[in-house]
Amino acid sequence: MAAVLQPVVHPGAHLVVGLSGGVDSVTLLALLADLAPVMRFSLRALHIHHGISPNASSWAQFCQDLCRRLNLPLKVERVRVDDFHSLGVEGAARHARYAVYAREQADFIVLAHHRDDQAETLLLQLLRGAGPLGMAGMPQLRPLAGSRARILRPLLGFARADIGAWALERGLEWIDDESNEDTARQRNFVRHRVLPLIEERFPAARATVARAAAHVAEAGALLAELARLDLATLDAVQGVAVAELRRLGAARAKNALRSLLQSRAMPVPTAAQLDELFRQLIDAREDRAVLLQIHGWEIRRYRGRVCIERVRAPVGANFREVWNGEPRLPLLRLGGVMTFKPEEGRGLSVERIRAAKVTVRVRNGGERLQPDARRPRRTLKNLMQERGIPPWRRARWPVLYCGEALVCVPAIGEDCAWRAGAGEPGVIVSWEPLE
Repeated sequence: MAAVLQPVVHPGAHLVVGLSGGVDSVTLLALLADLAPVMRFSLRALHIHHGISPNASSWAQFCQDLCRRLNLPLKVERVRVDDFHSLGVEGAARHARYAVYAREQADFIVLAHHRDDQAETLLLQLLRGAGPLGMAGMPQLRPLAGSRARILRPLLGFARADIGAWALERGLEWIDDESNEDTARQRNFVRHRVLPLIEERFPAARATVARAAAHVAEAGALLAELARLDLATLDAVQGVAVAELRRLGAARAKNALRSLLQSRAMPVPTAAQLDELFRQLIDAREDRAVLLQIHGWEIRRYRGRVCIERVRAPVGANFREVWNGEPRLPLLRLGGVMTFKPEEGRGLSVERIRAAKVTVRVRNGGERLQPDARRPRRTLKNLMQERGIPPWRRARWPVLYCGEALVCVPAIGEDCAWRAGAGEPGVIVSWEPLE
């Protein structure tokens, strides 16, 4: 296992082992305890108390006794799986575990998944109709969302039988989770019923299926690199151009779209969702509004480009936020931050806006502004159309008032009657959306 750790674990790294008390995690902890002084990394254990089994508290006590014998720190964290009941028992427990992992101050969260687990994962993903990303199985090393730590699985190259044999030879003790025998659970059904049947005809099935997962992972990496190259040419920062997507062809365009959605921290869309998204973006008439909602996100087409935003609660017409002169004013209900940059002879006249309270509001309809002294006052609707501000953003676009006078709209400009003159202190108002 040292050969797996050496390329990624540097001296002084902080490792946290997910310790369930089963043979796999106990063996992993013992191996790492032997290597820690040699490789000079710090080591501690973390036990998640799910509270699902009546034996959960005794398992936590076992882990405490084990770590005391090994002279290793242990933290026992209780979680409530009821908070994620919609995911099922297994999914809820996993979600709760990874939420705890993400809060740990560590360089690596080390988990005891092995080659048999990898084979089971690939078969389950295959039966769920997963694509290359899902069928790639579990990577040996990956980032942990919401944390500086990374997930590390150093036992992926070892079979369950080899780990058990080493544990017996070492004289280790462990606990057996009775739920591991419950074939009503999908993974246990594959482990105890499906794989043994396959192995009657293909004895090396677990190893070859795990190897297939590695091949799929390589293919997935190539697809990810292709998507990165495509998005670089499609100008994803300004919004991917639909015409450019069309030129890529269906398979390559959907690959780029999948990568684009993932880059926004969206859950991976299903194949059906991705097909529908591609169909609407590409096939819908130019004058037709395109809107799909996926996992709390909205995907639209506007002026030939793809727009991706979180679904946000409506903002009432009575929205008010006072500006007291600070350089940055977070407006989370509007989804961004308003900035105020001092600049001589440009922007709003600092002297003029001292005349009354300055507030940030949203449109109520019918507002007018005169950013150009050579032209008459114009409606905000027309000005926003000219600047390409999409219709769905206009209801939450911040506008600045001094008293009851509309004085500035970010991205459009200041009312000319409120603009700083030459040599006069001014302030430039900008709007920075969070996404």
